[in-house]
Amino acid sequence: MTIGTVEIPENSEVFGETRNAFARFGYSAAVRAKGLLFIAGTIGRRSDGSIPDSIQEQTEAAIRRIEEILHVEDLDLRALVDVTSYHVDIHQHLPGFSEAKQRLIKPPYPAWSMIGVSGLASPGLLVEIRATAAYPDASR
Repeated sequence: MTIGTVEIPENSEVFGETRNAFARFGYSAAVRAKGLLFIAGTIGRRSDGSIPDSIQEQTEAAIRRIEEILHVEDLDLRALVDVTSYHVDIHQHLPGFSEAKQRLIKPPYPAWSMIGVSGLASPGLLVEIRATAAYPDASR
């Protein structure tokens, strides 16, 4: 079985200076194995490291980061097959999250689980999204 990691390019406008978090915290942005791409939990930070106040902005930033990881692998959001999102104050933020999600995620829809949590890695973070994508030719 071939396993490979995905490296975010140094010039990524989406990740910007937050790109170094992978090495600092000792994990990969994504790992490919057996025709699947496993994307690590992705948060809604801006490229300068700041955290937007609104759930809509955080959701969009997190999905754009997932999209950037997929792009590195010549995939797009339609390759997503399974997604789990973790939400602080899920009942309060679900409408804003859903609005941003509906703007960005189009059919065919992946399986999606939403889990309410008491907190995330940094104060101010409202959502974290992890995902699995499938390669169309399953050769990777």
